[in-house]
Amino acid sequence: MAQHFHQEYMAVPPVTRTYTTACVLTTIAVQLDILSPFQLYFNQSLIWKKYQVWRLFTNFTFFGTIGFNFVFNMIFTYRYCRMLEEGSFRGRTADFIMMFLFGGVLMTIIACFVNLVFLGQAFTIMLVYIWAKRNPYIRMNFFGMLNFNAPYLPWVLFGFSLLLDNSVIVDLMGIAVGHVYFYLEDVLPNIEGGVKILKTPRLLKLLFDEGEDEYGEVPDDTRPGGYNWGEDVREQQQPAEQQPEQGAGDHPHQD
Repeated sequence: MAQHFHQEYMAVPPVTRTYTTACVLTTIAVQLDILSPFQLYFNQSLIWKKYQVWRLFTNFTFFGTIGFNFVFNMIFTYRYCRMLEEGSFRGRTADFIMMFLFGGVLMTIIACFVNLVFLGQAFTIMLVYIWAKRNPYIRMNFFGMLNFNAPYLPWVLFGFSLLLDNSVIVDLMGIAVGHVYFYLEDVLPNIEGGVKILKTPRLLKLLFDEGEDEYGEVPDDTRPGGYNWGEDVREQQQPAEQQPEQGAGDHPHQD
């Protein structure tokens, strides 16, 4: 049993495994009163004046005490983080980490001007948004109530937050940061006269992409996500009846 769990755990891609483990352990530590949320939240005054730099990271790993909200967020974080890492970032761990760094830095800057002290949920929405934009034709089913294409998923979650009377600023931040990343990474370099602004430092590639050749490079025409800008939409669009339908928390079926 323990060996099987260890094998399944180690089969999870490294970035997804590290981030979700940090989130779970942080929550357990708070639940057991080993840590306090007051030691974790984002406070720029304490960071710059008291040198409590860990707050730059811990505010992304705490999703509240164990309950429905925590489970809901962790399911989405794990699912969509893993699908990104095994999909459009397959064999590109350094680029995936670069996406984490870009999203984290941009959210931290925004948090300096808005009243947000925990950014984990916004980060999850960012992951969902990027995955959804890169898989525009996948059909989703949200708790058996709604059927829609993947790009609408972040907005469905936004509406869900409204129904639960949660702060929608968190969702809007995640959507905004996800859109900025998607535009800079997927859109801008592929338009006429466009440039690639986001470039992964060579140091990250040397540290994290070394020895990943066994995964192989996914051919452009079969790589999940992305969009071949400038081509006839009719050549890319698949008939609706052939689209797989999945739950919002399920893995897409890919050949």
